[in-house]
Amino acid sequence: MANGQYVKVAKVKGEFVWHAHAEEDEFFLVRKGTLHIRYRDRPDVTLREGDFHVVPRGVEHMTAAEEECWVVLVEPAATRHTGDTPSDLAKSIQAQTAHLRT
Repeated sequence: MANGQYVKVAKVKGEFVWHAHAEEDEFFLVRKGTLHIRYRDRPDVTLREGDFHVVPRGVEHMTAAEEECWVVLVEPAATRHTGDTPSDLAKSIQAQTAHLRT
């Protein structure tokens, strides 16, 4: 964590749920693969290795990757995985960082 921001590295594949973060922007940097960020109210974005994109706070979006994609996320420590959208895919920060406490 730096300045209250988590820098996370995630391996993603498949579709995530539609959600929004009311109070936080969400930064994505693709390290490997291709990530699609879908929007309901604006054109979709496709990110390839080395590309980055910021999803503005309050904007509903979902991510999708046909093949495994490595993504760096930078977001405030308080950011909830799926905003206020309930989902089995949502993980608490404790669950996301459990491997760091061994």
